[in-house]
Amino acid sequence: MLVLGLESSCDETAAGLVELESGSPPRMLSNVIASQHATHAVYGGVVPEFAAREHLKNLPWVLEAALKEAGVGLGKLQGLAVTQGPGLAGCLHLGVAAIKGLAVATGLPFIGINHLEGHLAAAFLEHPDLRYPYLGLVVSGGHTALYDVRGPFERRRLFGTRDDAAGEAFDKVAKLLELGFPGGPALDKLAQSFMGDLAVVFPQSQAKDGSSDFSYSGLKTSVRTYLERAAKGDAVPEKAAVAAGFQKAAIEPLIRRAVEAAAGLGYAQVVAGGGVAANSLFRQALPLACESAGLQALLSSPALCADNGAMIAYAGGLRLMAGQSSPLDLGIDPNLETNQALA
Repeated sequence: MLVLGLESSCDETAAGLVELESGSPPRMLSNVIASQHATHAVYGGVVPEFAAREHLKNLPWVLEAALKEAGVGLGKLQGLAVTQGPGLAGCLHLGVAAIKGLAVATGLPFIGINHLEGHLAAAFLEHPDLRYPYLGLVVSGGHTALYDVRGPFERRRLFGTRDDAAGEAFDKVAKLLELGFPGGPALDKLAQSFMGDLAVVFPQSQAKDGSSDFSYSGLKTSVRTYLERAAKGDAVPEKAAVAAGFQKAAIEPLIRRAVEAAAGLGYAQVVAGGGVAANSLFRQALPLACESAGLQALLSSPALCADNGAMIAYAGGLRLMAGQSSPLDLGIDPNLETNQALA
C-alpha cells in the first residue's frame, strides 16, 4: 500500500510517502519538511496564528514536492493519513482539511493519526530489526513520556512529565541564555563547545512523591535562579558551562528511567522519538546506557526525530491495511490523549 502522510501539528509543514507490504519492512519514498524557524525566531517562540498562516502557504508545494521526490503521481496512491492531534488547533485544521480535500478528489480512504503514535512508529522506517514489544520514549517540545509498546495498536503509557516537557525546558533555558529560537539546537551546540573541567551542576528532575514521572519546572527554575544570583554578585557565568550543566541534568533522567523501564518489562529494545532525541548528548548516552544494561537502543535519524510526514504515512498505513479509516466529518483534537488513540 502506497500512503501519503501529512503532518501540521505545530511549526513544521511536512509530507512523506511510505510503501507498506505485509511481511516486509516499510519503504520510505519521500520525506519533505518545511520549517518555520525564521518566521518565529523574532518572537522567541511559536506564534500559533503565524504558524497556521505559514502552513497555508506551504501545504501545496510540500505535498507536490513529496510526490515528486517519490516519483509518483496522485493516481498511484492507495491511502492518505494526517495528524489529527495533539497540536495547535489552527495548524491541525489546515492539515486535516487538505487531506479531506485530497480524499474527496481522489476517492482514496484516509485516516486521522495521533501525532505521538507517529513518533513511536518512526523507527520502523530505518530499523528493520525492530520487533514488538519494545520500550518507547517520546521526548519533544510538547511531550515527554514512556510507553510500553506491545503491537501496532497496543500501547500503554507508563509515565510522563508533570509539568514542562523536556524540549520545552530546553527552549526556556535557551531563552534565559539569550540563544535565540529554536532554542534546543542552539543550547546543544553551546553545550558541546564547553571545554572546562566542570559544568554547572543542577538538580535532576524527580517528582516530589517519589514516582517515576518526569518534572522539569524545578530544573528550569534552578537555572534562572543561578543566573540571577550570578548577575547580582557581578559574576559573569560562562554560558557554555550553564548549558552543559543543564543539558546533563535534563538528559540523564530520561535515559535512566527508559533503561530501568525496559529492564523491568523484560524488553530488549528501547526506541526514542521526538525532537529531543536528536540532541547530541542524548544520542551518545542512550546507546551506551542500553549497552551496559544488555539492551539495544534504536534511534531514528534527526530528520525522523523531528515532526515529519513519513512517520504519519507509516502509522496511517498500518491502520488502513488493518481496515480502519476515518469519515469525512473527522474533527481535530488538540488535546488528544495518546492512550485514547492507541488502545
